[in-house]
Amino acid sequence: MTLLADGLLVAAAALVVLGLGAGHRLFRGPTVQDRVIAANAMGTTTVVVIALLGAALGEPGYLDVALVYALLNFLLSVGLAKYVVERGGVLQ
Repeated sequence: MTLLADGLLVAAAALVVLGLGAGHRLFRGPTVQDRVIAANAMGTTTVVVIALLGAALGEPGYLDVALVYALLNFLLSVGLAKYVVERGGVLQ
């Protein structure tokens, strides 16, 4: 492996560790809004980790997976936001 690939793998590992903090907020967040933001942050972190792994391993197919996952993450965020607004969680 090259130094660049090693750096990308270390960055991916660091993002996974940071994503655990968002996971904690996702399960224990005091409000629904915190949980929605944490879910979006975890999804975004996952997209970046998949892209970093694709670049580090020299597999361009991982970028396609990252793009599809980013789209699904966006749809999840919109759906959760709509659910929260319809329940009156934002405008109280």
